[in-house]
Amino acid sequence: MANYKLQKLDWYIIKKYLSTFFFTLGIFVAIAIVFDITEKLDNFLNRNAPLKEIVFNYYLNFVPYWASVLSPLILFIAVIFFTARMADQTEIVAILSSGVSFKRLLYPYFVASFFLAIITFVFNAYVIPNSSKTRIEFENKYIRHKFEFKERNFHMQLDKETFIYMENYSSDINVGYKFSIEKFKDDELIYKLLSNSISWDSVSSKWSIHDYSIRYIYPMSEKMIYGQKLDTIMDFSPKDFQRKDNIIETMTLTELDNYIKKANIRGTESIDIYTFEKNKMYAVPFSTFILTLIGVSLSSKKVRGGIGTPLLVGITLCFAYILLMKFSTTFATKGGLPPIIAVWIPNLTFGIIGLYLLKIAPK
Repeated sequence: MANYKLQKLDWYIIKKYLSTFFFTLGIFVAIAIVFDITEKLDNFLNRNAPLKEIVFNYYLNFVPYWASVLSPLILFIAVIFFTARMADQTEIVAILSSGVSFKRLLYPYFVASFFLAIITFVFNAYVIPNSSKTRIEFENKYIRHKFEFKERNFHMQLDKETFIYMENYSSDINVGYKFSIEKFKDDELIYKLLSNSISWDSVSSKWSIHDYSIRYIYPMSEKMIYGQKLDTIMDFSPKDFQRKDNIIETMTLTELDNYIKKANIRGTESIDIYTFEKNKMYAVPFSTFILTLIGVSLSSKKVRGGIGTPLLVGITLCFAYILLMKFSTTFATKGGLPPIIAVWIPNLTFGIIGLYLLKIAPK
């Protein structure tokens, strides 16, 4: 057992780890589905949601979302549960007594953690955002109250030299009123468009500008153009006027990167929540190693009373981790704490706890 090639014992631990994790996760997701059906049954009935859409559009995409939300807690419970059972049956004592170091014992745990970390990253960064688009579309149609964009005198910067303005916008019909575009060059106004309204054409993915006037400003002259309708592509869409939580949940890592770059140019809103979500996609998979380390260190010692005590301590620590993650989200989005620092605070804090528990774990 001196080398780090996977041995029979390693495969034994890896199989126990993964089987316990996926079995427990399946139970918790099933419970979540039952509670969700109970909570939303009236919405389904009152709004005549088709059974096919409920099953395939909502619950088929509900499962990966909640599996991702619950996975840190389930992972922690799974590690503590099967490791504490091994310790209670003196398997851990026998392994350590055979000359296997505690460091070597951790190896199969981290192999399994690496496998789960890769799955977590791929799902959080690409799979779940895409599946959430269908789930949220269903929720907006049958569950949530109809969303209305109520902001007035709306300003947005499209790039370094282009600004738009709308007096108000109707999210029901995707129409904006009293619309204008201004373009600058070297801080000098060179172009201005005014119109009574603009409307979104979902077929062509273009904006139609109605009853407009365009003013071109040259160094020594000006030019005016008038028209009834102008179809054009502009660097914003109805998505910019939707619920912000909806937008974030449906963004892949690539889309978040592009959105953050665009928002930095526009400078019209705080992008901390988007930056936090992007960094969270990296931090959550890394937490699998930290939670595994804590779980093994806590439960590898045989204690009087069986697995109850380490399981209780472990669940308490896991809820503390989730609570700290919630606090760090608040500090990042509303408290001015840099998102990259906020998102790693739980991992750093519990990483230190894990190292301490490793130090005092039975060797």
